[in-house]
Amino acid sequence: MADKRPLDIAVISDVHLGIYGCHAKELIQYLDSIDPRILVLNGDIIDIWQFSKRYFPKSHTKVIRRILKMIGKGTQVVYLTGNHDEAMRKYSGFELSNFRIDDKLILDIDGKKHWFFHGDVYDVTMKNSKWLAKLGGKGYDLLIILNRLVNNTLERFGKEKMSFSKKVKQGVKQAVKFISDFEQTVAEIAADKHIDVVCCGHIHQPLIKEMKVGDKTVTYLNSGDWVESLTSLEYANQQWTLYQHPVSKSRVVIPEDEDDLPLAFPSNAF
Repeated sequence: MADKRPLDIAVISDVHLGIYGCHAKELIQYLDSIDPRILVLNGDIIDIWQFSKRYFPKSHTKVIRRILKMIGKGTQVVYLTGNHDEAMRKYSGFELSNFRIDDKLILDIDGKKHWFFHGDVYDVTMKNSKWLAKLGGKGYDLLIILNRLVNNTLERFGKEKMSFSKKVKQGVKQAVKFISDFEQTVAEIAADKHIDVVCCGHIHQPLIKEMKVGDKTVTYLNSGDWVESLTSLEYANQQWTLYQHPVSKSRVVIPEDEDDLPLAFPSNAF
């Protein structure tokens, strides 16, 4: 694609390759439309918790290929581990050319200290009840599948689509409190570490906002996800913006690459 948008930094998270709810085709469209100097993969890119060799379609493989192609063309790619791909944490510190795997990333960008990390380390559910979090992940995937079936029916009748999980998050007080507490905790820790900008994923809530912590101001960023929101964070012209990719109503056609050979996973990879 000749007219790719140049970016200083692009951040995506919570892609969840390997589950039915992943919008891999739309993500490929997005990756084909940008030319970032740095691409931050901020956790939960591959959903190893729910990974099954029975379900890893071609479009999900193509996402990995697009990222490999970006590495080959000079984009600096940093894979920050999350909870759903925590098996990658044993490779933290691995670096090869312009690709590296880590748990966090600190960058000085235009005079401001930025802290990138997935966010699950500050999730009380993850720390105290990991089994409950895994069960919730499976329930979330089922909810997304059901939601898509309902939305397909609504579209046929010309009705407006709806988001089940958004209604749950907005309607359940504990969910609203969890999101608020997460953002506040992250901002407070960032202020304590003298961080100007903190960037997370994990809670699937895309957002850019200024947060006051005592006499300090912290910019809180969340890149959202590619299951429902289809969002990324982009940095260009000394400014962060939130990008939202449209969900295609028609069948998404992905251009074939000359090097699109089957991508095999080793039997002991997951």
